[in-house]
Amino acid sequence: MTPFILGHSEPIRFQEFYRVKKWILIAVAALGFDGGAGESRAAEAQTLTYQKDVLPLLQKYCYDCHGKGRRKADLALDAFKSEADIFKQHEIWEKVAQNLAANEMPPSGRTIPKPTHAERQLIVKWVQGTLEQHYRTARPDPGRVTVRRLNRQEYNNTMRDLVGVDIRPADEFPEDDTGYGFDTIGDVLSLSPLLMEKYLTAAEKVLDKAIVLPVKGAKAGPLPESHKRIFFRSWTPANKTEAAREIIGVFARRAFRRPVTTQETWRYLRLVAMAEEQNEPFEKGVKLALQAVLVSPHFLFRWELDGDPKNSKATRSLNDHELAARLSFFLWSSMPDDRLFELANKGQLRRNLEAEVRRMLKSPKANALMENFAGQWLQLRNLRTVAPDPKAFPSFNDKLRDDMRRETEMFFTYIMREDRSVLDFIKADYTFMNERLAQLYGFPRVKGEQFQKVSLAGTPRGGLLTQASVLTLTSNPTRTSPVKRGKYVLENILGTPPPPPPPNVPELNEEKALTGNMRQQMEQHRANPTCASCHSRMDPIGFGFENFNGIGIWRDTDGAQPINAADTLPSGQRFSGPAELTNLLLARKNDFAQCLSEKMLTYAIGRGMEFYDKPTVDAIAQQLEKKNYRFSTLIIAVVTSLPFDMKRGDGKQ
Repeated sequence: MTPFILGHSEPIRFQEFYRVKKWILIAVAALGFDGGAGESRAAEAQTLTYQKDVLPLLQKYCYDCHGKGRRKADLALDAFKSEADIFKQHEIWEKVAQNLAANEMPPSGRTIPKPTHAERQLIVKWVQGTLEQHYRTARPDPGRVTVRRLNRQEYNNTMRDLVGVDIRPADEFPEDDTGYGFDTIGDVLSLSPLLMEKYLTAAEKVLDKAIVLPVKGAKAGPLPESHKRIFFRSWTPANKTEAAREIIGVFARRAFRRPVTTQETWRYLRLVAMAEEQNEPFEKGVKLALQAVLVSPHFLFRWELDGDPKNSKATRSLNDHELAARLSFFLWSSMPDDRLFELANKGQLRRNLEAEVRRMLKSPKANALMENFAGQWLQLRNLRTVAPDPKAFPSFNDKLRDDMRRETEMFFTYIMREDRSVLDFIKADYTFMNERLAQLYGFPRVKGEQFQKVSLAGTPRGGLLTQASVLTLTSNPTRTSPVKRGKYVLENILGTPPPPPPPNVPELNEEKALTGNMRQQMEQHRANPTCASCHSRMDPIGFGFENFNGIGIWRDTDGAQPINAADTLPSGQRFSGPAELTNLLLARKNDFAQCLSEKMLTYAIGRGMEFYDKPTVDAIAQQLEKKNYRFSTLIIAVVTSLPFDMKRGDGKQ
């Protein structure tokens, strides 16, 4: 098997595993705040100066915790002496502005009064305007994307579309690592010797099934479509070399997702000649050549070669074939189809990009976006491992688990295919259920195993956060978890994840001194100043869904205690239960648009977001707002963005 991995002169560079940034431990949110357009914020910021207008307010309201030698949450605001200092630590100041806008900082309960609304607005407008001016004047940067191998889903789908055999060989590969929540991140998709062995075996296994070799003395039967697809032309002893060249050339062009050179084709033709020298049939020689193609780095990796690899600042637009591959792996987790190849070959993909996105979203292959993006964004993949306690939740079983997952998958797919508003993810008056799930939800009229669209009008349910899949994922085995549910919303809906818990803080069930019901225990836990800043953001949201038990069944009591799902958000906004809470979350549609845009862009380009990506994320979110938050608008804005359409090198060869 050695010849299959020889003859490739291009070196493969494997990057170190991604480094997770240590975010400053500041509580972040932006309830109910709309700072206006970036242009106006930047103009207003120019009329305010840091020393004259902003610094006195920080000294008055913030320095008691974050100045004069105090570094609560590892933040000292008096360390920033100028705008240049602020640019260097822009991430901190983005979160300062978010906290102030949400009225979460300064915290309540201090002897020092909180700033007025006008004072908060003054600081927020200055910070946002100053940072936006900095982002706009900085050099546009598409970012560095590590050359990434196909993950397991992409490998299976690409084999299916390339060879015509759907046997999912990558299911036997080791699990892919994830970064920033997704398994499309180039920096974490490493290649081990074990995986290379798996690739060799998989290539042989797939082609064994796809290609029929002649057997002496046996009657020829009907050939499978996969065989006909590969051997698309006939041959004679006189033209076998030309036939092999055509067959291998077409296969390699599709496998590598680009045109191939004469030299590349010749390397594979040598394997056909070697087989012929051993008196092997023509088909076996071609099969050996195709096995070599399937273990080539140009198949296993998504190559986008740097035009100037030594220059880390050199940027370029993707060529049409690279763009076609990015597009197809984004939406289909697979290789381009014939239409994309045709447009790329003609250099016409960019002018037809929007039409192609709409076509691709309607294809059955777009289910991959549901499975792989939504499955990781919403953590649906984790549902297979949750284990609710059978004594606490006797109605839970594997069939119900599958129904929960299926509801959310169908919900996402419906929004995608019907080009609905992405705000339906937060609140919608419909969902999908079968009889088993309907019994859990209390809908007695729904019958049968088949899922059907059901109206939720007049019920407390609506949107992802009241679906059983999410409610089960965010519960403990024996009870609900307001902390997990609140954290889930902050991370996946609002895009304001809390920092990691400080060390040596015990879990709730380990604090023996806590007494009373869940809410009372959480209030006692929050009395610890170390815990209060984060729990004050997570717990109210989590308690808003407390009417839903650990597997999503509605309840009015917890044991003998009545459920109290009313609470107050850090902004001062009150709600009485899940319906009012989701309305408040829906009012933060701009925050959700930012969060969803960032996650979709991360998934699409295969790297985490950097400070220079903020204008792009803002622009995608603004496009959503302008076009009624339609799902297709989100996808089109992503694929036409600078990071998706361009690339730069990393300064290495």
